[in-house]
Amino acid sequence: MPDRAYTDAEVEAAIVALTDGERLRAAQDLVARSAPSLQRALNASLLQGGWFDEAHEHSVRDAATGTDPEARAQTVRTLVAEETRLAMLVGVAIGFELARELGAAESSKQED
Repeated sequence: MPDRAYTDAEVEAAIVALTDGERLRAAQDLVARSAPSLQRALNASLLQGGWFDEAHEHSVRDAATGTDPEARAQTVRTLVAEETRLAMLVGVAIGFELARELGAAESSKQED
């Protein structure tokens, strides 16, 4: 299966298709069964990408040691939101690559 760029319309249509509860449920079941392996891939990608380096540790320390409780809470909220977005984006990239690998494996089987 050759790599190709997806149009914005194709991606949007695929995202809309995910609103089908049954279709999403099947994907969630698949991910749940594969969670340990996917977690290892996500962790490796985040570490290799330098996402959790000294700057991240500095943010964690700031969130944990600030003197103003409201400022600490806001720092924690921001840190959690940033980490969630980052993990989601890296997770989506892993999902794309997983789909590509599965497609390549399927193509290889069909050629045999």
